Amino acid sequence: MNPKSSPKRSIPATDDHSKASVVKHLRQYSNILDNAIRVPGTTYGIGLDPIIGLIPGGGDLLGGLFSAYIILRAFRLGVPKETLVRMASNIATETLVGTVPVVGDIFDVAWKANVKNVDLLEDHVNAPQMGQKADRLFVIILVGGLMLFILILSLVGIAVLTFIYQVLRSLVAG
Repeated sequence: MNPKSSPKRSIPATDDHSKASVVKHLRQYSNILDNAIRVPGTTYGIGLDPIIGLIPGGGDLLGGLFSAYIILRAFRLGVPKETLVRMASNIATETLVGTVPVVGDIFDVAWKANVKNVDLLEDHVNAPQMGQKADRLFVIILVGGLMLFILILSLVGIAVLTFIYQVLRSLVAG
């Protein structure tokens, strides 16, 4: 086969229009996760992420998976490593504080990691920052580490709930 006539791999377009389309999609996605339900009489919203986080054990893990999607899309748009790390730290902060009963749930409603992360993405798209470009291995380690962190917190939460249940059960059985 002639090298000039060999089929070329199609590379997805990353022009301004397609970037704007991805950012718009992620803004809608983050609003569902962080602002889906308006509090009556206010401009404040509560999203599905803090509601999912109420599920003991697995809620935070599931919420973290939903949140990691934004990081993966940001990587595909060429967001530098430093910004991807900030995005992961927003999710980790929300998850860590979210494990504290009551206070964590209130924090989860207020922190809005997904909206913060799309804000970071928009900042990059509107004024690209110079920084070290992330590669796939970096993103795999970053997102994998984030998921491992969230999984460990979930397991600790389950262990604490199990311990509390056993203590209460022994007190009642007397």
